[in-house]
Amino acid sequence: MSKLSDIKALGQSIWLDNLSRTLIKEGELARLIEEDGISGVTSNPSIFQKAFTDSPYYQEDMKRLKAGTLDAEARYESLVIPDIREACDILMPTFEQTDGNDGYVSLEVSPHIAHDATATVNAAKRLHRAVNKANVMIKIPATAAGVTAFEQLIGAGISINITLLFSIPQTVRIFEAYERGLQNFLAQGGRGSSVKAVASLFLSRVDTHIDARLAKIGTDAALALQGRGALMLAKLAYQRYKQIFHGDRFSELAQQGCRPQYLLWASTGTKNPAYSDVKYLDNLIGPETINTVPGTTLNAFRDHGHVFATLENDIEQAQHDYVALEKLGISLNEVGDTLQQEGLQLFAEAYQQIMLTV
Repeated sequence: MSKLSDIKALGQSIWLDNLSRTLIKEGELARLIEEDGISGVTSNPSIFQKAFTDSPYYQEDMKRLKAGTLDAEARYESLVIPDIREACDILMPTFEQTDGNDGYVSLEVSPHIAHDATATVNAAKRLHRAVNKANVMIKIPATAAGVTAFEQLIGAGISINITLLFSIPQTVRIFEAYERGLQNFLAQGGRGSSVKAVASLFLSRVDTHIDARLAKIGTDAALALQGRGALMLAKLAYQRYKQIFHGDRFSELAQQGCRPQYLLWASTGTKNPAYSDVKYLDNLIGPETINTVPGTTLNAFRDHGHVFATLENDIEQAQHDYVALEKLGISLNEVGDTLQQEGLQLFAEAYQQIMLTV
């Protein structure tokens, strides 16, 4: 067992931010679960685009599909849904051992419908039926339409990974929609413990964006804040998580078996080489959270990561940094909205590229 598995004792789950038939068929995913305690998988079109390019296990199916009459989206789904199913099967023991609290595999809806709540609900339900595994988690973006769709899908008892969160207000809106969805689900006779949701808060992109603006300001005070924006965001978001899900407002739902909506740290591969390559693991370990990690970052943490409960360290400093950034004219809410739009555009471009591939 590697030191990654020790993180579980501190209450955090580590999910792999990658999926391909090579990982499945050559036993790498099973090994990561066994040796590193990996307890979930996230996927997206960029990940599958790389898999289609690098893995030899898609070529025969790709050739067959291109000779058929399916449209590009149907071809894509027919390639990735079997992978999602197999990963779900590999993680099913984790799902069962944790009574449905862990062991999930995420599959994303098309980003082209990100601003259409009805289309998002329909696509999520269709993909959920197609995979037909209790531990599949459908991933949808946290646009305004996505928030509406998320509430409806939780109300329908479908487990959701809501993604592209970059600010505290965006995250709190999701938490509130989750509560409303759970109330609707219970009112229809649903069993609270049968639905799970996570809120994916993106980190490294926050630092990249804020650091560039601080560099442009150029003062000593501004430069001293570089590299602190993402950790500040995560730590303060976790404080809001605790207030909401461990306070009076959620207690009635908890008594009916409903689960809190864990924060999931996403975009945890360090983009700035001046920063530690395990920055977003070392500094954000804490209970009732998930960190979804690319393979290179997993390797780095095995080598030189540190397993300590760090998520609630330096909260006062995080609050101070938040105020300091606002005083410099960097609105964290505006940053979040900008990054969500940019992130959605990147997702759409990746999806379009994979449509061309298939």
